[in-house]
Amino acid sequence: MSELPAGRHFFRDDVGYEEARAATVWNARTPQRCPDVVVQATETADVVATVRYAQRHGLKIGVRSGGHSWAGNHVRDGGVLLDVSRLDGCAIDASSRTAVVGPGMGGSVLAGRLAAQDLFFPAGHCQGVCIGGYLLQGGYGWNSRVLGPACESVLGLDVVTADGQCLHIDRDNHADLYWAARGAGPGFFAVVTAFHLELYPRPPVCGSSLYVYPIELADEIYPWARSISADVDRRVELQIVASRAVPGAGLDTPGIVMASPVFADSEAEAAAALSLLETCPARERALVAVPYAPADLDTWYAGVMSNYPSGYRYATDNMWTSASADDLMPGIARILETMPPHPAHFLWLNWGPSPQRQDMAYSLEDDIYLALYGVWRDAADDGEYAGWARTNMAQMEHLQTGVQLADENLGERPAPFASPEAMARLDRVRADYDPDGRFHSWMGRP
Repeated sequence: MSELPAGRHFFRDDVGYEEARAATVWNARTPQRCPDVVVQATETADVVATVRYAQRHGLKIGVRSGGHSWAGNHVRDGGVLLDVSRLDGCAIDASSRTAVVGPGMGGSVLAGRLAAQDLFFPAGHCQGVCIGGYLLQGGYGWNSRVLGPACESVLGLDVVTADGQCLHIDRDNHADLYWAARGAGPGFFAVVTAFHLELYPRPPVCGSSLYVYPIELADEIYPWARSISADVDRRVELQIVASRAVPGAGLDTPGIVMASPVFADSEAEAAAALSLLETCPARERALVAVPYAPADLDTWYAGVMSNYPSGYRYATDNMWTSASADDLMPGIARILETMPPHPAHFLWLNWGPSPQRQDMAYSLEDDIYLALYGVWRDAADDGEYAGWARTNMAQMEHLQTGVQLADENLGERPAPFASPEAMARLDRVRADYDPDGRFHSWMGRP
């Protein structure tokens, strides 16, 4: 098969082109970049045909699976935009606790199907995000502090390489390409058509705590969060979200929400794992305080998505850091002072210290993760809000270890997302598997 899929490819002058291009970007700030052709693949043969077409015509390829991709790395001027979001098959083998899943499968959909069989996978926190880009860039999901970033649970992948070959890659087959697939993110130099996943028993208990504090208490809350970072039970995700309003708690004033999921074998264990959060020095001034309550993933997904409404405009940036609270607080104060209206928000996540990771391209993380999400509805406000995340992260750049790819802003603020050794190896593996540069690299880097 050498031609593009009939009825599912759109050149720039074709009816349906702009709809197909815009549909590949969840962010309402659709990049003003235009590929020559958009291809909507529905099977592996479509992917092979598209790659061979691009090879024959000397075109570069950007690949989209259906995540948020705030920066729209896959949308480039010229070349091919390959949309694989329709490759959404899912075959679960409960007896072996494995699954074969297409890149277009929604993580929350997968979580629901697994739960029905008492199985679990560290799917992403945002509802509807497909697993393709999520797994390639690392995958910070539910219970990932215990199970590791989700890419560690990728046993193998089915891919189409730059020369149009279909390969299965794992530890024993094309091990170098398998190494690259787990952490290369939007710079991966092949097209994934299926992931082979390791699954886990469903945790018996899913619960949470919830605290809401006045934003004026930031000088007490963040230093305390930093001081306990090494002591937070790995079954707990200590997420601290600051915004100009907390609609879920009925507050239209600025607040700091400490919402922490926990996965455990019993409710007593869950409550004990969360008990450290009762030591916050501002505890008696909390506007809302729920030390422990049963929860489920559906409830968590709904809560998370209140911060990420569809149809809005987004600009994000992030950093990993091991800096002290004294060093971080001036930047955090600046973030809070300049923060746009809700649903824009500032996320602090206690992540590490982490255990030794597997040997893979994913190779950079740190104790604390900070991420900024500029979120607004009106294009007329782009000038006022679009630079908030980038500007504040740039001012704290001297404190960063690097960034993670899920919330990257590499096109506007290049930063390391893998160790120097891993980046050098990625370049070597790319030279072997994509010597002509058929696939786009990361924005901000040739």
